[in-house]
Amino acid sequence: MKKQTLALACLVAGLAAGCGGESSPATQSPSFAATVTTSSAAGTATGSRWMNVKFGGSGYVPGLVFHPTSPNVLYARTDMGGSYRWEAATSTWIPITDGFGIREEFFNGAESIALDASDDKRVYLVTGLYDWAGSNGRLYISSDRGDNWTHVDLPFRVGSNDPGRAIGERLMVDPNQSSVLFYGSRTAGLWKSSDHGQNWAQVTSLSSFQYPADQIPSLPGRTSGGIEGVLFDTSSTGAGAATQGIYATVAPDYANAAGLSFSLYKSTDGGASWTGIATPVSGYHIPHMVRARDGMIYMVFTRDIGPGAGGPARLYKFDGSNWTLLKGYDTEQWVNFGLGGLSVHGSGPTTRIALGVTNSWGNWQGQPIVQLSDDAGQSWREIASMTPHTPSGPDFAGWIDDVEIDPNNPDRILHVFGGGVWGTSNASAAAPAWNLDVNGLEETATLGLATPPKGASYTLLRSSGDIGMHVQTELLKTPTRGPRGWFGNGNSADMAWSTPSYIAAIGTPVWNTPNVAGAYSSDSGLSWTAFAANHPDGVANTGGESNIAVTKPGHIVWAPSNSRPAYTTDNGASWSYTNLPALGAVGINRGYRVVADRKNPNKVYAYNSGGAWWNQWSDSAHFWTSTDGGHTFTESTTLTAAGALVADFGHTSLAVNPNAEGDIWLADGFSIFHSTDSGANWTRLAATAPIWGRQPSWMYPEVYGATSIALGRAPAGAAYSSSIYIVGTINGVWGVHRSDDGGVNWRRINDDKHQYAGLGNLAADQSVPGRVFASAAGRGVVFSY
Repeated sequence: MKKQTLALACLVAGLAAGCGGESSPATQSPSFAATVTTSSAAGTATGSRWMNVKFGGSGYVPGLVFHPTSPNVLYARTDMGGSYRWEAATSTWIPITDGFGIREEFFNGAESIALDASDDKRVYLVTGLYDWAGSNGRLYISSDRGDNWTHVDLPFRVGSNDPGRAIGERLMVDPNQSSVLFYGSRTAGLWKSSDHGQNWAQVTSLSSFQYPADQIPSLPGRTSGGIEGVLFDTSSTGAGAATQGIYATVAPDYANAAGLSFSLYKSTDGGASWTGIATPVSGYHIPHMVRARDGMIYMVFTRDIGPGAGGPARLYKFDGSNWTLLKGYDTEQWVNFGLGGLSVHGSGPTTRIALGVTNSWGNWQGQPIVQLSDDAGQSWREIASMTPHTPSGPDFAGWIDDVEIDPNNPDRILHVFGGGVWGTSNASAAAPAWNLDVNGLEETATLGLATPPKGASYTLLRSSGDIGMHVQTELLKTPTRGPRGWFGNGNSADMAWSTPSYIAAIGTPVWNTPNVAGAYSSDSGLSWTAFAANHPDGVANTGGESNIAVTKPGHIVWAPSNSRPAYTTDNGASWSYTNLPALGAVGINRGYRVVADRKNPNKVYAYNSGGAWWNQWSDSAHFWTSTDGGHTFTESTTLTAAGALVADFGHTSLAVNPNAEGDIWLADGFSIFHSTDSGANWTRLAATAPIWGRQPSWMYPEVYGATSIALGRAPAGAAYSSSIYIVGTINGVWGVHRSDDGGVNWRRINDDKHQYAGLGNLAADQSVPGRVFASAAGRGVVFSY
């Protein structure tokens, strides 16, 4: 164990030499091959272990679920980046869905989590990213707290990343008879399983209405609230018999479409029949309803669907006959508070209620964020705004769509927000102290990665959706460098290879810097200067297909999405178009991939993947070379002659060998291509092949052959000057594959427990052999060690 710890410490520090690691790469001439053998059996992993590069949270966590009786059994679900289990001993979130494979990316977000009250090891996840995407959801089932999963295909659609994704929980397990599950779907009504989720039937006694498939994409807001929640009333049923009392809440859109007259229904016969219950307000969503020990039901009503719903909003309690208003917010001139999270503890007049106030932004005296009552709603006090938060920088307001009181410790309260989870363990204090509880939780959507040459003072440049671009100096600490606050999405970043302290980055402008779409740093990311001018199309076209290349300090080639690249020689004070062709409309977003040669800064390469080969308006693939720093380019026609296919931008990749001039590697989504003469000639490697299991297969593969490629430091004695890494399929096995001999032999270096529902961008370390960074599907950045 000590030896493993030392090895990890050395790798993280980048100190392979002196720690028993591999030393400098070989310098002999490269060798190439158009065919391939593999050094490992199909399906086996023979390489590295994997872990996250730390950012810490940064993504939305719509729901938290405590086990009702077992202490510290807690789960978190994210909208598009997997699910997690809380590890109390280390105060860390443990990812439990990293074993989801490339075919399961659509199921990497959970719309609901449910636990079995009688078996604290049984966990259910209802998954599926979008209800409008044309695919039904899945139920994943674990009997060991998420270490292993089986799944059942569901007969209805799911929307873990749709509006209203914090509503629920939609999936509930009968606490008296755990084989019985109910699910409130968005578009197909209420469903029931009597065999632990293996088979499902619509509860037509409530409604048989299902939205026609062709109507779902055109629903208002492109989503439906549907049946928003299920609650068991166990007051009249004992353990061992199915609970007869059940409540179900109905969203306004589904009620109107299905002809239902109420937003709340109750069954007293286990769902065989239902009776509508008049509510104090109508036309509202009911994001949460909970039951106290004494049988009192508490229910939140909010006008908007969320996340971060606006009001008006109300909190009521319901004793089965009468409604009592406990809290309410109306729209005012400057604020429009809604209500989201709701949790209760105890019973009677001392019931503790925690209430999340949504669409409440900032941190000011008198602001409601998390309201707490210790007298069943008779009086309230604020416990989040103007209280100590560690760290003090991140936001903690806005999307307070779930609040949970620990059922075994009422002083511990957690709430979600747009960047993860906050928690306090002293909620009864006059000013509770809050901690950002995101250790182990990584939910960034990574759009670009880049690694510097050996000797740089940082390890990784990471460009991400929603949070901009960051310079990672330590892999296991949250980065602090970057043009923080200037970009919404960080699209791309690059450094001058001869002077890696010079970094340039591009992204999407934000409201307070509407004209800043690019910036540069001359001190390794400590300070930043916005480009004095933008690429002429740089603000209008900021899609994820945008990228840049730096040839030397102050000299940059910028390729916005759907645009002709332009170059600057004066740190962005002025821009001139290159002679590359404009990208005409082909029905799909495109972009040039531009990469600077690391040995000769006058050489820049540009690759247009064409669009999508199944799109009849798409272009063909094109490759160009510049010898004047990216000002003018000459096209090579040999790439398509070598067999390169048309593919969309996101399934292609371009990389250079930093140790040899003109040594280029390209992945076109299907195959790997290699040039040793700056793109004048190309060789296709017969290494990868897509899997054509999808129907209709003429559109695109079920699993692509080669989608990302990167080159990094080779081990001592290697036959080629760089290790090559690809994300792709070799011998029918998808994963991250590595070659140390110029592509002759390959071995898979991830295993089936580390598939992350797909891997995107690669960037290989230039200092540590065997270390490669990859963007996981909504799971941040991972690396091999």
